[in-house]
Order: sequence, then structure tokens, then C-alpha cells
Amino acid sequence: MTEKSHAGALLDKLEAFIGSQTFGESPSELYTPIDYILSLGGKRIRPLLSLLSFGMYQKNPERILKQALAIEVFHNFTLMHDDIMDQAPLRRGKPTVHEKWNANVAILSGDVMLVKAYDLLMDTDPTLLPDLLKLFNQTAAEVCEGQQYDMNFENLPEVKEEEYLQMIRLKTAVLLGCALKMGAILGGAGKKESDKLYEFGVNVGVGFQLKDDLLDVFADKAKFGKQVGGDIISNKKTFLLIKAIELAKGKDEEELNYWLNESEFDKEEKVNAVKSIYEKLGIKAMTEAKMNSYFEQGFQQLENIDFKDSAYFEELKQLTKDLIHREK
Repeated sequence: MTEKSHAGALLDKLEAFIGSQTFGESPSELYTPIDYILSLGGKRIRPLLSLLSFGMYQKNPERILKQALAIEVFHNFTLMHDDIMDQAPLRRGKPTVHEKWNANVAILSGDVMLVKAYDLLMDTDPTLLPDLLKLFNQTAAEVCEGQQYDMNFENLPEVKEEEYLQMIRLKTAVLLGCALKMGAILGGAGKKESDKLYEFGVNVGVGFQLKDDLLDVFADKAKFGKQVGGDIISNKKTFLLIKAIELAKGKDEEELNYWLNESEFDKEEKVNAVKSIYEKLGIKAMTEAKMNSYFEQGFQQLENIDFKDSAYFEELKQLTKDLIHREK
């Protein structure tokens, strides 16, 4: 029997810690949805990144389980509210909180989750707390900015590539950077090292979102686990659609505009037609090139970085590489 990796052992401890938490009891309608959304699982990537980055500088990363959980609680708070805005019926294959209860319950429970995230952060060395809170507050505001930009894009006839990349940087990537930098700060890393880990997280975070955009269209249906082409069906302005609108000419432009403006259609026919336009324009290769450029920029931040424990450093890199090569 092989020994469990640091990441695997930390994930077990994190899950046990989440299971042991009591966020509140009464009224149950306020607190039960918090337990519910946290019980739906997920990869727990953000808290795991905090624990691994801490482990690069100090022993026993389980000492910062509270702060790592704060990141996960905040992340799930944003998902709870995003699901209301998107009118999403499912989250990780289960009914969303607003579907299982109602929108008002989901709003209020989400609000309490944000408060509880701060509660978890407060159990921090007073000399480190100001830097930690400043980072967390900046990140929280940026995630909200990113969500607002994403909603704005739904009503805009045109979104530029750089606008989209900035939106996903804010909505998705900065929280990965925050998780890594938080672990480094708590571990006693210097500003230079914690800033490098932040930039690593942000760059790979943008890459991960571009990977998601790509998988939504080109994933193996059997491995993907959800509907392939959901972004095409909903006209979501992903990197792929933005590039297609920019590059399509003649008949391709006419056909693309037809599918973007048609309100009644066969879903499979639309997905196949738009996917065919993407293939003709070389959109897949363009997206892969942009995605890989962000991954490369991220890993450049890890060159010449100082750390005390190479095992945690190597596992941090491996975890990231596994996510890069995922197929679902």
C-alpha cells in the first residue's frame, strides 16, 4: 500500500474539518442550506492550494484549516448567489439552494456564509491578520466585479477579447491567487515569494477558465459528465464565441449570426453547426494557444522561487498539472 500524498492527506483532513463545523442551528432555514452546499463536495482546489503553499514554508499545514476553509466558504457563498442570478437548477448534479428552498433563503444564507468566512479568518496571528484581511477584501470585491462584468456581457452585442480575459481574471482567477498567497503569508513567506505564488494562481486560473470554455464545446461527451455545448446553446460569450464573431466572414458570418439570433431551434443542430464554424476558423487551436500561454506565464512565476519543503512545492505543481490535463 503506497503512502498517501501530502495533498491527499490534507484533503481528507479538510473534508473531516468541514464535516465537523457547525455554522449555526436556528433558524434552520438559514443554516441548513450552508451545510447542504458545502456537503455537495467539489474538488476543494482553493483551500488545498492554501494548505500546500503554507506547507512550502512551515510544517503541519493543518494548523491553517480554519483559514483554508474560509476560502472554501467564500467560494460557495459566491456560487449560491451566482446560481440565483443564472437561474441555475443544478449545482454538482444536485438541486441548487434557491431551487431546494427559495431565492430569499439562498440570498440570506449566502450573506451569513460571507460573515462566517470572516469568522474563520479571525483566528489568525494578530501580526498577520491585517495583511490577510486586506488581501481577502480586495479579492472579494474583485470577484463581485467579475460577476457584474459577466452579467453586463449578456446584454452587449460585442465583447472584446481583452474584456473577456479581464472578466475571468476577476470572477475566477484572483481567488486562486488569493488562496495561494494566503497560505504563503500564514507560512511566513516573504512578500516576493507570496506575490509570485499569487501571480502563479491568477495566470493558471485564467488558463483553467479557458480550458472550461474549450471542454464545453470539444469535450468527450462520455467523460464530460454534463451537456456538451451548453455555452453554444445559451449564446454565452466565451473566448471561443468572441473569436468566432471577430473572424467569421461571408457565409460563416451569416450562419453564425443566424444561430445567435434564432430563438427556436434544435439544440443538437445548433451545437453541431456552431462547432463546425469553430473548426473551420481554427478556434480550438487559438483557444489552446491562449490557454497554454497563461499556463506558461504561471509556471514562470515558480522558477527561482524560494521554499523550505520541496515535497509540498512539487505537489502544488503536480496538482496544477493534473487540472490542466483534465478531460471534464
